[in-house]
Amino acid sequence: MFETERCIINTFQKSDYFDTKKLFVNQEVRRFLGGIRQEDSIGVVMEEMLHSSDDSFYWVVREKLSENFIGLVSLDPHHEGVRLEISYQFLPDWWGSGYATEVIQVILDFGLNELKLEKIVAETQTANKSSCRLLERVGMELERTISRFGAEQAIYSIQS
Repeated sequence: MFETERCIINTFQKSDYFDTKKLFVNQEVRRFLGGIRQEDSIGVVMEEMLHSSDDSFYWVVREKLSENFIGLVSLDPHHEGVRLEISYQFLPDWWGSGYATEVIQVILDFGLNELKLEKIVAETQTANKSSCRLLERVGMELERTISRFGAEQAIYSIQS
């Protein structure tokens, strides 16, 4: 478990399925993530998160005072298979208030200092300006852009 000023970050559990599913069916959340997921694929993804390998970490983020579900954050292998990637999805009600910045900073610190990762990457569509600004705000730097999933992607990184 991790804590920020306003958030509690716990390892993903089966009891988090219902809340986490809200992310996968929300059009705004999924706008830059390939669209809403189908019911059967949601179950597969959540089972993979629940039974993840040693190099994959999935956390549920809740608001400290209310215990309301905010989102999901992870460190798991990037598509290119070389580094771990930080990924995140937050419900729209929590956007623009600094919650993601708080959470991402804690998870980057964990990856770089506790897991002793030399480098962590993040990938987001260049069209997702808010996500690009968030990654820059937490100290990640744009490495390159590529075309993947039918869109231009920005690859960011941070090193220890």
